[in-house]
This record gives sequence, C-alpha cells and structure tokens, in this order.
Amino acid sequence: MTNLLIAYTGLALMIILPGIGSAIGVSIGSNATIGALKKRPDAFGNYMLLSALSGTHGLFGFAAFFIFYSKTVFTPDITPFAATAVFGAGLIFVVATYAAIRQGQICANGIAEIASGNDVFGKTMILAVFPELYSILAFAAAFLISNKI
Repeated sequence: MTNLLIAYTGLALMIILPGIGSAIGVSIGSNATIGALKKRPDAFGNYMLLSALSGTHGLFGFAAFFIFYSKTVFTPDITPFAATAVFGAGLIFVVATYAAIRQGQICANGIAEIASGNDVFGKTMILAVFPELYSILAFAAAFLISNKI
C-alpha cells in the first residue's frame, strides 16, 4: 500500500508542480498586459499570446500524468521500483514550475516593451521559448521513465 501511495504522489506532482508554475507565469504576463493596455490597447493580440505562453507547461505535466495513469501498474501490488519511478517522474516537473515562472517574467518584459512602442514581439517569443525547452526535457524524461516500468 505504501508503494501505491508513493506512485500516486508522483502522479499528483505531475499535475500540481507545472500547474502552479503555469498559473503564476500566466498571472505575471496578464498583470503586465493590464498595464500595457493603458498605453497601447491595439496590441492586445500580442499581449494575449505572450500572457498565455506560460500555460503550456501545465499541459506537459498533464500529458505525462495521462501517459503514466494509462499504464496498468497502479494496483496495491505495484513494485517499489515502479512506485519510485513514478514519483521521480513527478518530481522532475519542479523544472517546469521554475521554467513557467521565468517564462512569464520574460513575456511580461516583452509586453512592457511592446507597450512602450518597441517592435519586440517576435524576439520576445524567441527568447520565451528557451525556458520552454526545459519543460519539454522534463516531459521527455518522464516519457522515457514511463517506458521502463
């Protein structure tokens, strides 16, 4: 039973950690959008895309959750190895939490610059993709772990 609890804790971490990071990152971008709308309301489309970008990290966590949950190892007879693997895969997503928050900050800076009249939307998108890479790596690692249990 303890092994099952460890495995379900790992599943919960796959949703909780990137979800928290995404919520914070999107909030950071959205807060910047509110201020930017006062200066340049015509750029709302750019603001909205940059604000929403941090939400993708939560999707990676959900995708990993779905992959693991679809496996049939979640029974009271789960092995210590499998339980630890699921927990470790969930713990990996602390990377996504940090990446989502930092991506939100990058996007907020881009939003502020667009509001100031600078044409930096494309450059901001490029720079904002860099933290995204680490969430993708966390998802890839979780996927590889799922194939070993």
